[in-house]
Amino acid sequence: MKSKLAEVLKLRYQPIAIYFTNERPDGAITLPEGKWACVMAMVTAAMKGRTVALGRKNVTCWGGGVGMCFGNWYPSFPGGIEYFLSTGRGEGFRAGERYKQSPELAKSFVDALPMTDVEAEYVVMRPLHEVPADVVPDIVVMYANCDQLSALVVLANYDRAGGENVAMPFSAGCQSVCLLPYAESKKDLPRAIVGSVDISARPLLDKDLLSFAVPYRRFVEMEANVDECFFTAEAWERVAPRLGD
Repeated sequence: MKSKLAEVLKLRYQPIAIYFTNERPDGAITLPEGKWACVMAMVTAAMKGRTVALGRKNVTCWGGGVGMCFGNWYPSFPGGIEYFLSTGRGEGFRAGERYKQSPELAKSFVDALPMTDVEAEYVVMRPLHEVPADVVPDIVVMYANCDQLSALVVLANYDRAGGENVAMPFSAGCQSVCLLPYAESKKDLPRAIVGSVDISARPLLDKDLLSFAVPYRRFVEMEANVDECFFTAEAWERVAPRLGD
């Protein structure tokens, strides 16, 4: 599928599709088994044109397992995930990341995540235009700079009541591109998710980009509105020349 949005926004990287399957695509890259790595490196690899297939044995990060919809991996985190996300637990355990003020607040965040365990062997990430014709993606993800992200947020509200049809929650980077938008896809009126604000994952993205992830059916609706929305209006004409700068 060729994206009108990618064209009008002059995205640096083409949108990618995320979907779940029991068949690993030919030529797909993955993470090495048993070696820790951040899933966001694979998201960026897909943005750069690679096909990625992650199985449960390839994901070694607890947050990554959760983020890829492989179930709740946090109960096995040494010392407790609520301590790692906050103050730390002391000698012999990993230092706390201090993303939450206290273990109690960290636990409230973890407890609120829409834990999902998909019935599939692989999560596949690949350029949207390379998705086979017989596959319907679950999620579409774009990397966007400030001007591009502004346009995506406005467009996501264009055909909806109210002004809260996009969310920007605190989460791990991988959770913002897969787990959270997948949970949104089960809703009657799914929101888009702005993400990759995870400080630990930021070095794996270009410094001026954030992610915009949306359930596929919502992406199709947004694409259908490109020709009639603000992209034809005077205000956008003052922003468009800056795209890609």
